[in-house]
Amino acid sequence: MVHLQSAMEYLMTYGWAILIIAVVLAVLFSLGVTNPLFFAPKTPPGSCQVIRPNGPGTISQISLEGGGTCQQIPEYVASLNGNTNEYILLGNSPSLSPEAGSTGEMTFCMWYYLNTIINYQGVMIKGQYYPSYGNNWEYTLDQYGVQGFTIWTPGGNNIAFYSTGRSPPVNVWIFACFTFNQNTDSAYYYFDGNQSPNTGIYGTTSIGTGNLVVGYGEHGPFSGKIANIQLYDKALSPSDIKSLYLEGIQGAPLNLQSLVGWWPLNGNANDYSGNNNDGIASNIIWSGNWWQDYTAP
Repeated sequence: MVHLQSAMEYLMTYGWAILIIAVVLAVLFSLGVTNPLFFAPKTPPGSCQVIRPNGPGTISQISLEGGGTCQQIPEYVASLNGNTNEYILLGNSPSLSPEAGSTGEMTFCMWYYLNTIINYQGVMIKGQYYPSYGNNWEYTLDQYGVQGFTIWTPGGNNIAFYSTGRSPPVNVWIFACFTFNQNTDSAYYYFDGNQSPNTGIYGTTSIGTGNLVVGYGEHGPFSGKIANIQLYDKALSPSDIKSLYLEGIQGAPLNLQSLVGWWPLNGNANDYSGNNNDGIASNIIWSGNWWQDYTAP
């Protein structure tokens, strides 16, 4: 009885203090203070970029500048809620169809975080709303297990289609890449740095005139977060892809000579490849607390 009375007196004396501490801890947890990345230095928008002293499209004397900031996670990422008016328009420069250019090769990489799986979701599309009308490509997801890239011919036939055959995971950051090589008839999909079997190429394509759009596809908009989009006019090797993945969401481009566009989406839609393929953001939210859901490779 004495012990019970002492316990009651203790709770009455210190109960409010304990409750306040519990509330404060809950608030700090919700803000991500308990996550080590809360205190990690973050790259300000535009502080890491490729410099081309001889102008866009040139490859001599190019360099990556930004020092240690290039190894820091970004301050922001692009956040979309699955609405048709939320997208990033990157334009229709011929260089944005590298698979149909002089090299006949392409690599496309990005980090994304999927909120939910509903119908088709277009992550990135060349051709804006109707890529299958010809000369274009798309990366799309859906709830039926289709998670892959498609490239179309001028006549509307797909010459390279890859599907993982399984639905993409939600509420987790994913690193996805696709390589296309017309010269070797090979097209590969990479999921978190791991290569899937060659899907093969059946036909040829040419440069399309449609816009390159982030966050939208032929069958619907994207719901989630997107960061660090890189586009090359070369099919990167499996070891290159693995290295990009292991660098994490902040990974800088590996092959500057072949880099066509680099959109970190760190607070804006600018192209930091030095090729001036800047985008126009429509109703994009630049999320500053994205790192709460991120785990480095």
